[in-house]
Amino acid sequence: QVQLVESGGGLVQAGGSLRLSCAASGIIFSTNPMAWYRQAPGKQRELVARITGGGSTKYGDFVKGRFTISRDDAKKTVYLQMNSLKAEDTAVYYCYAGIISGSLEWQYWGQGTQVTVSS
Repeated sequence: QVQLVESGGGLVQAGGSLRLSCAASGIIFSTNPMAWYRQAPGKQRELVARITGGGSTKYGDFVKGRFTISRDDAKKTVYLQMNSLKAEDTAVYYCYAGIISGSLEWQYWGQGTQVTVSS
């Protein structure tokens, strides 16, 4: 059974930093892509950052160098370091694990962690 447990969310002032963590279990972590998505009230869920098993990364356009995704395969944990936070970064942040099976990618989601940035 795949489980993704996020931590590290909270309240921070604009310009501050937060580090989100997502601990995975029940999957072969090192070979599968991991990602962070976010969803603000009234908006669609959007990609924040994605990292492949090989370490290649992709970021949402709004990140603009402020966030960094990384992974520790030994700990089965993916991180999102968020710097220079803005009020518009306020959202629930979800951890995502993709399990590759042939041409398919099975999707697994964490329960989400709230990030609130005060202006």
